[in-house]
Amino acid sequence: MQTDDLIAEEVCMARKRLGIPGLSFSWKRAVGITSAKQKLARMTGIPTTRAGRQRKVGRALGCCLPLLAFVVLVLLLTVLAWA
Repeated sequence: MQTDDLIAEEVCMARKRLGIPGLSFSWKRAVGITSAKQKLARMTGIPTTRAGRQRKVGRALGCCLPLLAFVVLVLLLTVLAWA
């Protein structure tokens, strides 16, 4: 078998999509779970997705990093002065 034959077999073995292209149905949106999660996230300011929470924490730590570096520097100088 040549590589072209192998690629053709892999393509044929791919899972076929059922339904109408471009049209999808989400039971979570139909029930209202998505809307409730969005409203909760807006009210509390806490994202409901894992990636959103990680971005929020990363932004907060990025803002505090210069302050943290300054505090560590002051503590280090204080310890060295007493030694």
